[in-house]
Amino acid sequence: MDTTDPNITFNEKGVCNHCLNYFQNIKPEWEKKLNTPSLLQEMIRKMKHAGKGKDYDCILGISGGVDSSYLAYLAKEKFGLRPLLFHVDAGWNSQEAVNNIEKIVDGLKLDLITEVINWEEMKDLQLSFFKAGVPHLDTPQDHVFFASLYNYCAKHGFHYILNGGNYSTECIREPLEWHYHASDLKQLKDIHRKFGKRKLKTFPLTGIFKYKVYYGIFKRLKVVQPLNYIPYTKEEAIRELETKFGWQRYSHKHYESRFTKFYEGYWLPNKFGYDKRKAHYSSLILTNQKTREDALKEIGQKPYDQLSISKDFDYIASKLDITREELERLEKLENKSYRDYKSTSGLISLGTKIFRMLGIEKRVIQ
Repeated sequence: MDTTDPNITFNEKGVCNHCLNYFQNIKPEWEKKLNTPSLLQEMIRKMKHAGKGKDYDCILGISGGVDSSYLAYLAKEKFGLRPLLFHVDAGWNSQEAVNNIEKIVDGLKLDLITEVINWEEMKDLQLSFFKAGVPHLDTPQDHVFFASLYNYCAKHGFHYILNGGNYSTECIREPLEWHYHASDLKQLKDIHRKFGKRKLKTFPLTGIFKYKVYYGIFKRLKVVQPLNYIPYTKEEAIRELETKFGWQRYSHKHYESRFTKFYEGYWLPNKFGYDKRKAHYSSLILTNQKTREDALKEIGQKPYDQLSISKDFDYIASKLDITREELERLEKLENKSYRDYKSTSGLISLGTKIFRMLGIEKRVIQ
């Protein structure tokens, strides 16, 4: 990470706050989980108990990316669980994502539920974020993934969500300036109210407090991250998926979505100067999966070539029913941040502190 994170700080030895948090908080917590097998065993036991008399023990959101694909494999083959796979089609799937999901479903003989989002509403919300000039263009996609899954769980009585989040590849997160909370329903609605043209009649919505309080407490819905309890290495997981299922790798993290590839690989670094690879590679450096030298070399290269960028520029514009020239005009709009629109940022910070005091919020990642 570097000073494109406006909140980064360095101590007298030149060590940044992200690295300090990793060594002081994340690594000890991770090692405790790795060195205490009974924690994972108890987690699995509880899920199996919750699934007694039901068709499934838990639910797992699958994107076709490495983390969720590998977790599906572990859940079925290593943990002996009966997960229901849940996928949200927000209109931006790459063909590789579709193929990978099919290979996991067929190879593991698991059931899959796919929720297809109303494209006209999705498109309108996506364009609203472009017009707002904010860097967090992926919020509509992230929000609908989050909201669809939790709404489905509440409706169908699930108590456990398997989540592919992990310390191994995500111990350093993007700053809020780069990617604001997708769960801030107040901001999503404010941006859509200012720039949208149609009502979100069917678009799944939920806020962070509904998730924490209603789902977490009243519906007793728990999110578990088993990858934090095993020695998880990205490249080894990819090779295993390739060998067992013919799974296809992507050029970079989250590129299973054509929109995310364009947004993270072109729009964000070119318009705002934010390169998410810095956070992704920093995580891999800290967990000894990439050298700093290799990371710097890769950062020095464009995420993908100019011809592909041009093709994707045309594809994104066409998909959004605007011209290339209109998309270029949106790129030239004044840069804004989440602070320029209504939000619950202060309440989220306060709520997180309170939840941590009560033991409800236990995450150590900043």
